Amino acid sequence: MKKRLNPLFLRSLQLRKELTPAERNLWLELRNRHLGGYKFRRQHRIANFIVDFYCAEARLVIEIDGEIHAQQRYADTMRSRDLNALGYKVVRFSNWQVIDEIEKVKARILQVCRNV
Repeated sequence: MKKRLNPLFLRSLQLRKELTPAERNLWLELRNRHLGGYKFRRQHRIANFIVDFYCAEARLVIEIDGEIHAQQRYADTMRSRDLNALGYKVVRFSNWQVIDEIEKVKARILQVCRNV
């Protein structure tokens, strides 16, 4: 009998292949322990969520918010609340911050990682 793959797992694989420009920009800065030696994962599953980036050592979730997020603020707030309740720190950046202010974004991420 064939094992059925978890739909959330399949979706996370798809999202890894389809990074937005902002996600791709940040991933280039985070991958291979480039930022402070911390290991990050992209499109990582936590409970019933797929988070954009995750650092297990710091229990840090990084979310990159595009234009659609302006219309789903309540859902994003609830998602952050649920992840916080599970013991994760959630930091959100907009697409434009990641693209136009990458050094500030990296500094903030590093600050959160070091304050564990």
